[in-house]
Amino acid sequence: MIEACDRCTRRSWLVGRLAANLEQIRGNRPAVRGVLALSDRKLIAALGGREKSKITAHWSELDPDRQRREWRSGSTSAICRHNASFPRSLADLPDPPAVLHIYGELARLDELLAPSPVVALVGARRASADGLELARELGRTLSLCGVTVVSGMALGIDSAAHEGALAGGARTIAVLACGPERAYPARRKRLHGELAERGVVISELPPGIPPFRWAFPARNRIIAALARMAVVVEAAERSGSLITAEIAADLGRSVGAVPGHPGSWHSCGANALLRDGAHLIRDARDILDDAFGVEAAPSAVRNREPLPLPSSLSDDQAAVVAAVEAGFMTAASVAEYCGGSVEVLGPLTELELLGVIERRADGGYRRL
Repeated sequence: MIEACDRCTRRSWLVGRLAANLEQIRGNRPAVRGVLALSDRKLIAALGGREKSKITAHWSELDPDRQRREWRSGSTSAICRHNASFPRSLADLPDPPAVLHIYGELARLDELLAPSPVVALVGARRASADGLELARELGRTLSLCGVTVVSGMALGIDSAAHEGALAGGARTIAVLACGPERAYPARRKRLHGELAERGVVISELPPGIPPFRWAFPARNRIIAALARMAVVVEAAERSGSLITAEIAADLGRSVGAVPGHPGSWHSCGANALLRDGAHLIRDARDILDDAFGVEAAPSAVRNREPLPLPSSLSDDQAAVVAAVEAGFMTAASVAEYCGGSVEVLGPLTELELLGVIERRADGGYRRL
């Protein structure tokens, strides 16, 4: 059985034990990362306060086997930096996590990380309807093309990206700022369960640890390090997703952003990234060109061939897709193609949400 070694098990227990203490410096992000890079004894000295002696005694007497059994009882597994399954890209961090706690199948993590490219899709929690739709479309298309989508399962863009990736083949990893077995936010419990079953959920914090404010920017460093490219779909001026982009740039990863209306607060952060030199992302093809290289991109995207259809289309939806593929671009012409037997506006909207077709600027429709 692949498990964390004794030394790293003690380190992970210690980070969980001091998680609440780290809240006192949560507003100073560089300080948090500097503290996480300290050795165990220095970490206790920096954060232990009046309980230094007690924490040191518990840490030195900790039974790693018992600790690992407790973690397993929470339906999680743990791998450390000394395991072959530990993501090598995390070694690029000056403060890498000692242990990754996994909710889901460990073998699935291996499948999702190698040899496929990994792209981070992140953005605002209070996202616009257009931003959510685009995040789902990007997640679905990337997953269909064999790219693993990593994000933080937060409300808004993050959750939409995971939903899209699940719809396109479930090539997705969620990185949480709490124990991986805990659905956070709670209203995403169903998504959390599906990610654990079909993708994988990971965290540097052990099972049972609740979310802390410092842990969100800390988990962003893991998202950035796992990915070859970080894409900000939508972000306000002070969005946490900009932290991910900043860390990605520091690590030498590519950074992309989706442009938005200059007057929209939803897009201030993404537009600022573009001003500063981020790759302009219009659709999944722009991401795939960066992830694979223009000549090596999957043929379905390089040659503009239609992506595979979801297996769950209704008869009306399938008829509308056939009409669009046959060259009937407007709602009226699609209705005419279908012989008047199908009310097309509903299926057209549903197919847009599924990422099967899109509405062009001139009002016509095209197959993605």
